[in-house]
Amino acid sequence: MGNSLVVAAVHGWCAFLVLQGFAQPLYAEVSDGRVSCLASRDDNRPHAKRLPNGYETSVGPSVAAADPSERCTGAIRDPSGNAVFRTDGFNVILDEELTGQDFDGDGKGEVVFRTDTGGGQHCCWSYNVVTLFPKPRKLFDIDAAGMVRFEKDKDGKMVIWQRVPGPDGYADMADRPFAERVFRVRESKLVDCTPEFCPRILAPGNADYDEQMRVLTPNRLKRLRNERGMPDQETASALLSRALQNTFCRRYDDALTMLNQWPEASRRRVKSDFGQSVREDHPSFAARLLGK
Repeated sequence: MGNSLVVAAVHGWCAFLVLQGFAQPLYAEVSDGRVSCLASRDDNRPHAKRLPNGYETSVGPSVAAADPSERCTGAIRDPSGNAVFRTDGFNVILDEELTGQDFDGDGKGEVVFRTDTGGGQHCCWSYNVVTLFPKPRKLFDIDAAGMVRFEKDKDGKMVIWQRVPGPDGYADMADRPFAERVFRVRESKLVDCTPEFCPRILAPGNADYDEQMRVLTPNRLKRLRNERGMPDQETASALLSRALQNTFCRRYDDALTMLNQWPEASRRRVKSDFGQSVREDHPSFAARLLGK
């Protein structure tokens, strides 16, 4: 079909199916209302979407991708056809629910892709948020190892909630400890503002907090300190999740108090593993845990 364009109506907008430059037989498709390139499928079509400002987004197979984990690509082109942003991964989605939302408070909507860089292992998705004004540039990526959700505050400003996994090896994947970090975009940068939300997170009525309170009863913690073996998975997950949330809230003494409830025989090990997991963002607390 050469350079020809096929025009189709897709979920309420006019999509341009750009056939040139896409490898076969991998295609992009509309999945759950999102234009996507899914490496596991071969019955889709490549898509490009024209934005009102003359820019165009496209999702489709990478051309002659040398790395199997980068079989799909998403791109943004300016009105002259020049690529101003590209993301490559095993799967790539143009998130139409988030595209058009204002993340940085300038009154103009951003473009949002979701990229799987884990080779289809369900571990390594991230959101890629790109602004087009005053000139195209990536605002930020945010990992989605756990759930990520987006909401507006009372002033209409975007708030981003990221569920972050804790130390591995103390519970299976279903019970792995998690805690929440909260971000805003300020001066075009992602800023951690978790402590602002901690009165809401560490309070009755929050589902995680209520579950941890159910598990970590005074009697259970008393027995735990005197145990010789490892805690059961439910207890380990609740305790490490609470310690991690206190760390993200910068309530370091509370986090240390919780870690000191761990059975003494393996307490040093768990403190070391915990310290390693948080030292990038909380170096002074990690140093306390690691004895440095």
